[in-house]
Amino acid sequence: MGDLEARASARDLVKVYGSGPTAVRALDGVDVDFARGGLTAIMGPSGSGKSTLMHCMAGLDSPTSGTVVVDGVDISRMSQRRLTALRRTHIGFVFQSYNLVPTLTAAENITLPLDISRTRVDRAWYDEVTAAVGLRDRLHHRPSELSGGQQQRVACARALVSRPSIVFADEPTGNLDSRSAGEVLAFLRRSVDELGQTVVMVTHDPRAASYAHRVVFLADGRIVGELRDPTQQEILETLAGSAGGAAGDGPADVDVDVAERTA
Repeated sequence: MGDLEARASARDLVKVYGSGPTAVRALDGVDVDFARGGLTAIMGPSGSGKSTLMHCMAGLDSPTSGTVVVDGVDISRMSQRRLTALRRTHIGFVFQSYNLVPTLTAAENITLPLDISRTRVDRAWYDEVTAAVGLRDRLHHRPSELSGGQQQRVACARALVSRPSIVFADEPTGNLDSRSAGEVLAFLRRSVDELGQTVVMVTHDPRAASYAHRVVFLADGRIVGELRDPTQQEILETLAGSAGGAAGDGPADVDVDVAERTA
């Protein structure tokens, strides 16, 4: 895939934490593109560098060397002020914790980023997003009146309402039971297939990754493989191979199902 087709890309990306003999090389020369209008999952054993990669791609952390381009803009050496502005307008975030304001309704939580930046809400787009999230009859409820899956879908809608160039989701189903996780994952996939969004998701869970168009596998800070339109079984087999080849890591680091992690 060429850069013209990519919504975000990294070239020779290196991230080192610390210095001297205790330095940790979290990313070791990563080259990757994330396609426009695609859902990509990033997977790997614990310590593989997947969250570090997402944080560098999203401008939440600075690489030691290499370049990161988002929507045609090199963010690698951007000032914090410019990065903050870019994240507000071009990047959406979904985290494991929902981060909803408890005193606001679902509708108010969804539009909160726009309200803070004093940006007018595009009502046609808002209606599309809330229809896709499947919570139109719950928009006037507060978080305490919603299930975990519903709260995370509100968080997903909040990430999409500003029409970001790309959405980064860090373990978005990590706190959910299997049914609620399925609801959130189905919405993320619909946001790509029906709304044309671009989503990059970090996950430990092969079931979650099977919703993606593409899965990228990391081990020891390097990309070691990828799958297109994978099944859960194919993901499990690839994880077992990459984890077994990583020093100190094994297949036991991989969570087989969301339900096992939340039981």
